[in-house]
Amino acid sequence: MEITPEQGGFILLNKPYTWTSFQATKKIQYILKRHFGLKKIKIGHAGTLDPLATGLLVLCVGRYTKRIEEFQAQEKEYTGTIHLGATTPSYDLETEIDNTYPVEHINENLIYETAKAFIGEQSQIPPIFSALKINGVRAYTKAREGKEVEIKERTIHIYDFEITDIRFPEVDFRIRCSKGTYIRSIARDFGAKLNSGAYLSALCRTKIGDFKLSEAFSIEQVEEQFPPKSTAEARQ
Repeated sequence: MEITPEQGGFILLNKPYTWTSFQATKKIQYILKRHFGLKKIKIGHAGTLDPLATGLLVLCVGRYTKRIEEFQAQEKEYTGTIHLGATTPSYDLETEIDNTYPVEHINENLIYETAKAFIGEQSQIPPIFSALKINGVRAYTKAREGKEVEIKERTIHIYDFEITDIRFPEVDFRIRCSKGTYIRSIARDFGAKLNSGAYLSALCRTKIGDFKLSEAFSIEQVEEQFPPKSTAEARQ
């Protein structure tokens, strides 16, 4: 994790649960500004993670911010849990359950076969509770205000969709997908294909291209690596 004000660099961060990607990015920016004694330092992240998701966030610093689109375009891998038999407006735990559905007809074989049906290119409608901008306003802002939100379909690609464990009504999975894929929407559609309902109850991003979560740092580790300038000078 080598960062200099002149050359910049990138930081692989393990985003904490409930933090927004923006909050995590601003926190690291503050740590770096304090370490280098700067009033400004350019920083951005290569792909938003929902507040209730954890895992890999690639932060680009200085000149490396020019590579954000390059990193964003790469394949992503996630692990997580889908809860069967109910839905929420946000497709995850951000909002309360709004409907329940029968699950008696669902068996393990049907779950495995349904996962296989997701492999390949397909159209997906992102959640209305998302960071997508509609006429300059984040979709989740309108959704939280109870306003009508219309989001267009987008083309995505699912490369792998592996069911790793079934603890009914919860289903653990690993998924590898293209840029722009909303795993919450996958969870919703998974429930619909099972003639039931479903929402995402846990999510962790484990890879972005060749970057791995196992190589990422916690916010506390970044603070240790880049202490305040006075502390850093005292160590020398």
